[in-house]
Amino acid sequence: MISLRGLTDHTLTSYSTYIRSYLDYLHSVLHKLPEEVSWDELRDFIRWLQKNRSLSDRTINACISQLRFFTIYVLHKPWDPTQLPIRKFDSYLPFVPTKKEVHTFISTLSDPKPKAMVALMYSAGLRVSEVCNLRYCDIERKTMRIHVARSKSRSDRYAILSQKALDLLTRYWFACGRPCGWLFPKQTDPSRPIDTFYVTRHLRAHEEFLGWEHRFTCHSFRHAFGTHLYENGADLLTIKNLMGHKSLKSTLIYIHLASFQDRHVSSPFDWTGGDSVE
Repeated sequence: MISLRGLTDHTLTSYSTYIRSYLDYLHSVLHKLPEEVSWDELRDFIRWLQKNRSLSDRTINACISQLRFFTIYVLHKPWDPTQLPIRKFDSYLPFVPTKKEVHTFISTLSDPKPKAMVALMYSAGLRVSEVCNLRYCDIERKTMRIHVARSKSRSDRYAILSQKALDLLTRYWFACGRPCGWLFPKQTDPSRPIDTFYVTRHLRAHEEFLGWEHRFTCHSFRHAFGTHLYENGADLLTIKNLMGHKSLKSTLIYIHLASFQDRHVSSPFDWTGGDSVE
């Protein structure tokens, strides 16, 4: 049903996670078929899952969404959101490295391959999956832009091609076999793009090399791109289009993440001048 709806392989993997746990629960605990389960038993499963796996409310919501999909599209039964409501959860601001931290991180990477990939994530605001799925022909040197296909929003877009990132990419290209299909092919199978885990593994190893605590993720560089653009005066609509957000709501987070000093914003308490208040 996921395939018929045209959803991605990532969605298939994600939805399989808790549906598989649910089916195991029905077999080993309830000894029932899915179509026989009551709302009370569905709620019991959610409680059991949270207790045994210590899941966050956000993750529980993902599980409820998967159960909803399974009920509607597989069992062809109606779903009542009042029986198993979506939970409220706390929202946290993500870690965003400073410009200096980003420069230090990228400049100290010695391997040209992860160095080029991280530079693309930051300089163009790309998701790690978008970097991994780039083809040689997607790098448009004449117009200094990157064609981003197969994005999360299922729509193509163009991203900025930084000159510094292009220089690093060119060094990688000459050093690593001049790939002309996938820009970053899988080492064991060049007909396929590299796995996202490759980048994650190098990020973690480089943090350890620098003696930094583990805060960086691939998405940290995308957040840094949006935040630093906003700090430098770019308008939110431009940032939205460059990052491929479907909604401006996704872009508004960079208002909260931006530095007040870089935006030249000060407290009105400091505007009056004169002697300090004691």
